[in-house]
Amino acid sequence: MTTATVTARSYMGETDLPAIAGLQNTCEAVDKLNMGSSVGELRAEFGDPRLDTTRDLRLWEDADGSLVGFGQLWILQSANELDTRLFMWIHPESPDGESEPQIIAWAVERLREAAREFGKAARLGIQVREDQADRLVLLRDQGFTIVRYSFTMTRSLAEPIAAPRLPEGFTLREVAGAHEADAWAEMFNLSFIDHPNHHPMNTEQVHHYLNEPIYRQDLNLIAVAPDGTFAGFCWALINPEQNARSGRSMGEIEILGTRRGFRKIGLGRALLLEGLHRLKQAGMEAARLNVVANNPTGALQLYESVGFCPAHTWMLHAKDV
Repeated sequence: MTTATVTARSYMGETDLPAIAGLQNTCEAVDKLNMGSSVGELRAEFGDPRLDTTRDLRLWEDADGSLVGFGQLWILQSANELDTRLFMWIHPESPDGESEPQIIAWAVERLREAAREFGKAARLGIQVREDQADRLVLLRDQGFTIVRYSFTMTRSLAEPIAAPRLPEGFTLREVAGAHEADAWAEMFNLSFIDHPNHHPMNTEQVHHYLNEPIYRQDLNLIAVAPDGTFAGFCWALINPEQNARSGRSMGEIEILGTRRGFRKIGLGRALLLEGLHRLKQAGMEAARLNVVANNPTGALQLYESVGFCPAHTWMLHAKDV
């Protein structure tokens, strides 16, 4: 790989997908962060309505036109600020210390632009795993501070899974289809309203997720109150391409929540247990999820109580822009 000057450019569309996937998989082979990808997965991800692909994606190429760096910025709106996440992929053979500061500088400028557009304060966030020593040093030197800890947790599905028990009068079922997207988004927002830096969900985003290639209706569960209110949910995923890359049969508890006013009555536990049963029935050997360490609703304690154990610690670094 050449070490000549690297140049940056905007995302040009479908023709860039193979190179981006190739870079991500090259990085994954070294870093083992579960951040590999494919053209199909990227196509679905870049279709998220929250992402401005022209301005929120950036590619860095060497003199030969080879992709050596890629930045992806998610600009998420909370009530009072833009709370963003920057993801970076740097080719393992790139000169040390050159590309990451360039990607961070691009993200800062893009975020300042967005802050002016929305009229909100903004801060740039970068998630780092505990074993990424070089990046931890870089972020400290760049003026970032740790604002939150979270865990990746796993559970073997070979171990016994308790039967779910719903409170009297509640029913558990699959989401019936896109016509329930409005009610689902409302439930999501009233479930995570107490979560740190809650980012409201809208119906357009729900439709996007329902149309993703890996979506399975049998893994999208809701608990319905006696009066018909959507009271809680468990959305699980199986990503066959990701499992093929890792050589594991892993299911994901993508998101679990209980609507305010319906907590502490066992809905979250029942939904989680049913989700685990369905992942096992689908042939998965283990389940994985992510949880904020100081989640105010007691999610960490719930996951531990059904057999999940921490596998990795992540630190969210942030700085105001």
